[in-house]
Amino acid sequence: MDVCQLIYTVVEVLIAVSCCLGNMLVILALWTSKSIQKPTFCLIVSLAVADLMVGCIAIPLAVIVDGRVNTSFYGCVFIGCVIILLTVVSVLSLAAIAIDRFFRVYVPIRYKRTVTQRHSWFAVAACWLIAIPLSFAPMFGWYEQKTFSESVNSTILCKFMDVIPMSYLVYFNFFLCTLIPLVIMAVLYGCIFCTIRKNLREKPGNGTQTQSYNYLKKEKQLAGSLSLVLALFALCWLPLHIMNCIAYIGGSNIVPMPVLYFAILLSHANSAVNPVVYAFKIEKIKTAYLKIWHRCIECGEEQQVSQTSQTTDNNLSDNSVSKKRLS
Repeated sequence: MDVCQLIYTVVEVLIAVSCCLGNMLVILALWTSKSIQKPTFCLIVSLAVADLMVGCIAIPLAVIVDGRVNTSFYGCVFIGCVIILLTVVSVLSLAAIAIDRFFRVYVPIRYKRTVTQRHSWFAVAACWLIAIPLSFAPMFGWYEQKTFSESVNSTILCKFMDVIPMSYLVYFNFFLCTLIPLVIMAVLYGCIFCTIRKNLREKPGNGTQTQSYNYLKKEKQLAGSLSLVLALFALCWLPLHIMNCIAYIGGSNIVPMPVLYFAILLSHANSAVNPVVYAFKIEKIKTAYLKIWHRCIECGEEQQVSQTSQTTDNNLSDNSVSKKRLS
């Protein structure tokens, strides 16, 4: 293992730990605060679960498929597909959040009447079910034919780039599953902000208008926070996809390995950053974080008090026993 690969592995481990701890806290916060009952937060939980699985599953598998283990050809392809799956789920979850926000702003009255928690869980299930066939296309023949022909009746040193073809990564995974949804989401958020800004220009008059004005201000704040999550996703993932496009056009050796490692780390770091964004930008999640923190402090203080009282009782009992012996 060279120095570059060692640094890559250590940083991946740190990112994986951050992903697991941060996203477990997000899921716990939304679950205990009952915010999960609201449609948008159901979708945020879906995104947090995908980010959690990046830390628990995708990052360890990404380290494995860096030429560290021997597997069967289809075993290596399967590992690569699982890594891709969590990316596609994240994109679809972000798209579902953008669509949810769009309808909430454009048809707020109808949205409140029709969209329920059941619809949100249906959307979450749809995101995961749609992502599976999109991600596992290489298992059904869209794999690297050269590696397959060389691995007949034998194991191979599992490397992601040796089994997943660049044509799939560029045309299907990037253009179809990532770039087009990102463009659609950018348009939706643009429409949301234009509509909210237009409505906020009208000064509130009576009580109903004031209530509507406050509602739009809250929607603008939440939409801004979620659009920041989208922007960070694009910022973290586009460098890797652009490098794949360069490698596909100019050859795999055109991108230096340290640069590729950096792009992979940046893409995985996105899953660790999201919980931080939620904490600082989304008020309900921030409040839920603080409640969990206060509960932990209270539990620690109660445990400390109980230990102190138990120690005091033991000392008193020891003193009484010693007095009896003396008498």
